[in-house]
Amino acid sequence: MFAYVVKRLISGVLVVTLVSMAIFLLFWYGPSSPAQPICDRETSNRCTQTKLAVYEKTLGYDNPVYEEYGKYVKGIFVGRTLTIASNDYECGAPCLGVSYRTKQPVKEELVSRMPATFSVAIGGAFLYLLFGVPIGVAAARRRGTVADKALVSSFLFISSIPYYLFALLTWLYLTITFPIPFFSDTGYFSIAQNGPLKWFGGLFLAWVALGIFGCTQYTRFTRGAMVEALSEDYIRTAKAKGLPTRTIVYKHGLRAALVPVVTIFGIDFGTLLAGTIFTERIFDIQGIGYWSLQAVQGRDLPVVQATALFSAVVLIIANLLVDVVYSVLDPRVRLS
Repeated sequence: MFAYVVKRLISGVLVVTLVSMAIFLLFWYGPSSPAQPICDRETSNRCTQTKLAVYEKTLGYDNPVYEEYGKYVKGIFVGRTLTIASNDYECGAPCLGVSYRTKQPVKEELVSRMPATFSVAIGGAFLYLLFGVPIGVAAARRRGTVADKALVSSFLFISSIPYYLFALLTWLYLTITFPIPFFSDTGYFSIAQNGPLKWFGGLFLAWVALGIFGCTQYTRFTRGAMVEALSEDYIRTAKAKGLPTRTIVYKHGLRAALVPVVTIFGIDFGTLLAGTIFTERIFDIQGIGYWSLQAVQGRDLPVVQATALFSAVVLIIANLLVDVVYSVLDPRVRLS
């Protein structure tokens, strides 16, 4: 197990390196100069070629790409001093750059937005499993009945709606048309500053939107996996031995059925941690997803680069954890 984890960590580092190189090259060889956004912002869209050349020189865009990438990687480990026009900005390790919009180190802004995104992700993922898995098991046990068909049909209808529309309708109806006291003031409120009740109330509707929409696919996945597991020979043998139905379903069937569900959950949870853009934007949650959307709209390249790199790291870690959990859920899985 230890050797496998080490090998996966090494491969993960290689993947992150390739991702950072790809992002760096995309910005470097893009259709416009990487210094164009900040030149436009600093000169109120009156960026001349002379001014652009000044920004390119101070930002290092007139140097070879491999030299600047080396400085970027070095800054991640030891930090660096960045110069924009005539101003110097200290960027401590790990240095992910300085925001063109706020002139603040990207690392500090990223860390400040993590609690909001983590709160949304953990609450939404919890509701995925809390509702999706039990309903899927119940539907599988009643396969072919009216209740099973009604559940599958209703969840298929919900999942056919685009998520951004579903989240927007949730916000409109539950905050404006039929406002729910205490929950209609959406957003992220720090527990330390506002208390747990305010924190819970601000995130509740976002969790509801994520949970209801996300549990539909987990219901389908769990139902399909349970139907397949309950038709296996070892399940029939357990029934022939007279084991209680609850033991057969939850100890033997569900444990095997959870393996594919864990695969999907690991990727989904990693995606949530990387930033729930629509959820954060609609419910006014200042997290990583909303931040990255603002960076794309404002052409804040260091922020876009940092959020893309953060997303890659989170997804790699999520995949590693999923592979490790496999061996716990299913003894037939062996890590080599």
